This record gives sequence, C-alpha cells and structure tokens, in this order.
Amino acid sequence: MSRPPLFALVDCNNFFVSCERLFRPDLATRPVVVLSSNDGCVVARSNEAKALGIPMGAPAFQHRDVFRRHGVVQFSANFELYGDISRRITSILASVTPRLEIYSVDEAFLDLSQLDIPDIEQWAKQLRTTILQWVGMPVSIGIAPSKTLAKLASEHAKTDLGLDWVLSFVNKSPVPYLQVTEVQKVWGVGWRLAPKLRTEGIHNAAALASMPERFAQQLMGIRGRQTVTELNGVSCFGLELEHKPRKTIARTRTFGHDTNNLMDLQGAIATFVAQAAFRLRQDNQLARRVGLFMTTHRKKPNYQSWSKELILEQPTADTGLLINRLVTELTDIHRTGIAYHRAGIWLSNFSPADKLQTDLLGIVNTSQHDESRKLMQTLDSINEKFGRQAITYASTKLSTTWRPLQINKSPAYTTDWHNLPIVRTNQ
Repeated sequence: MSRPPLFALVDCNNFFVSCERLFRPDLATRPVVVLSSNDGCVVARSNEAKALGIPMGAPAFQHRDVFRRHGVVQFSANFELYGDISRRITSILASVTPRLEIYSVDEAFLDLSQLDIPDIEQWAKQLRTTILQWVGMPVSIGIAPSKTLAKLASEHAKTDLGLDWVLSFVNKSPVPYLQVTEVQKVWGVGWRLAPKLRTEGIHNAAALASMPERFAQQLMGIRGRQTVTELNGVSCFGLELEHKPRKTIARTRTFGHDTNNLMDLQGAIATFVAQAAFRLRQDNQLARRVGLFMTTHRKKPNYQSWSKELILEQPTADTGLLINRLVTELTDIHRTGIAYHRAGIWLSNFSPADKLQTDLLGIVNTSQHDESRKLMQTLDSINEKFGRQAITYASTKLSTTWRPLQINKSPAYTTDWHNLPIVRTNQ
C-alpha cells in the first residue's frame, strides 16, 4: 500500500562560509565573506556579514571600507574543498535513504514516505546532530508533503531560532509561515515573476496559495498551477532520482590579468577543454559541436568579442582531439595587440558514447573511436586512483599565469596530503 508523499529538504547554512570555518574555528563569530573568480564579487556571507548590510553579489571593491572597519575576513572561492564537503554530507544522507535528489551543492531532497519514523521532528534533529558531529556542517531541515513546502520550511528553520533548525509541516499548519513569506521567496517564483504577481495583489505565499489554479497558470504558466497546488500540500514534483545528461557543457574564466600572450591563451583553452571533456565522459556522451570565444574587458573602451564553432565529422570525448581542434582555431582568431580579458569553450550536440552512429560514406572511423575510448578510460582511471591531473596533457601546462586571482584561497585541507592540517601538542 502506497503512502502519501513526504519530503525533507536538508540545506547547509551559509555553505561556502561554513566550509571555510570548519578548519578555522577562530572565525566562528567573525564576519566572513567568500569571493568569486578574481576575488571580484561576494558569493557567500556569514550571518555577521549579512548584519553589516553586505549584499549578495556585491562587488568587493565597493565594500573595502566596510571590510576594513569591521574586520571582515575574505576568502577566495575554494570549490575543490566545497565539493568534497558536499560529497561527505551526501554519503550520510544516502545512508538514511537511497531515495534522495541532490538539488545543489548545498541542498538535497529526501523521500521519507517509505520510512517508519515515529517522531519526525526528533528524527530530523538527530540527523542534523549527526551531520554536525561527523562533518562539522550546520544544516537546516524542512519537512512537508510537497517539495515547495519543504523548501519554504527549511528557509524558516534557518532564520527562526526558536525552531532549533528544524520545521515540519506534518503536524503543523503551514499557513502562519506562508503569511510571512514574501512571494518572491517562494521556490519557483523569484524576482522575475514576483512583480507580475504583486500587480495582482499577491504579496505573500499565503495569497499565492489561495489563487485559483487556472489564474496562476495564466500568469506563470503550468509551473504556476503546480506551485499553487504544492503550497496547498499536494505534491506535483517528485524526486529526480536519475541524473539527466547535460545538453551543453561549458567552461569559462575571467583571466587574472588581461593578456595577449598566445601561450597563456592556449594553456587556458586546453585546460577548459580537459575539464569539459572529463565531464562529458562522466555522462557517457560524445560531442559533435565544439566552440570557443574570447573577449576584451567589457568595461573598457572598444570592447570586442570573437567566437568560433566547429561541427566535427565524428563525435568524440577525446581530450587530445578536442584540444587540438580548439587550440588550432584559437591560433587562427588570435590577433596581436589585443588584450584578452575572458575566454571559454563549449561542447554540445551530444550522443551516447556506447552507440556511435556510423555512416555510408565511411567518414566515421569506428576503430579510432574504440582506441580513443580505451585511452580516455585509462587516463580517467589513473587520475581517479592517483589524484586529478596525475596525468594530463602538456598543453594544459603551457602557462598558468592566466588563472584567476585567488589571493585569499584556503588550503585544500581534505584533498591534498601537503595541505593537511597539522596539530601540535605538548604531550
């Protein structure tokens, strides 16, 4: 007999900042921000930094005085560390139930409908304690019969200190919380749809939940009807248990400094291709379309951009072949005297790697494809065993001076033996 849907959303609190604090307990009560590529914008803030009025996405240079006056600690983004901490939390959640959906690096939905849990709130608090003890990450947990309500519950659990970081709508009405939730904060609404709803007098989640479903669909499309239904406790969105193959893979970066050096640009493009091709192979896909772009600084005079896309005769996920094609195109569009500020590559038009489509003209070389797959499988298995980039292509090492500035990047505490924390004791 099937049970009614029940979801839990586990949401890490100020995730990037909390990752940095794991190995810096001295920062537990100090304002902390994490900055984006080239240390340009604020992408994460501690509660203390939020209290200072530092907005999300704020250019760091505009708040230098605030940082200095209040002793705000700045970190360059360390995505390797964040990814590893995220995987550790996921392993704990997977031990609770295999039915989970990794929604983002710091959020996961769990299907609780098949679990026998006598006291749902006590269970959630124990799960939170386990994650805090085993990983050191503070989380908030929202529980509800729909994913939209679970998302809303987790947000209130995060901000209402009286809830002890857990809010369940199993035996509690969500209406008081809907009434104090601004409409733009409802999952699926956001800043784009909120103005349209406000013109209709819909200012909070309770008003949205009371809308006729047909009218919600007229204003927001089918997602509007589903959101209204979910806010009323009826599930429309199930768990997405299967990984959906990507339709496009892109890698882009703003350089640490503007450059015209061809070796810098070749090293950057080769690095982007290696990263994207690895992700492509993880999805068991081949790419037929590849492209690259370069631009000058958008805020400087005479902004220019260049791009080129290629259609390959034979789809591939071979890092070497892709690097060769794109670095060759880079050399053709490179112009002396131009200070390049940003570059990137993309892969698209994917097909399954184990179902190569042949052709009547014999253009597709199946033996070459098989040899390429064996080579890439060997490369990936060695790097998995001995560490990422244990073996890589020489072109990715032509230059590293293009890399974004990361002046305040923390060590790779959990993924590099040389960066392991050292504990000293007198005993």
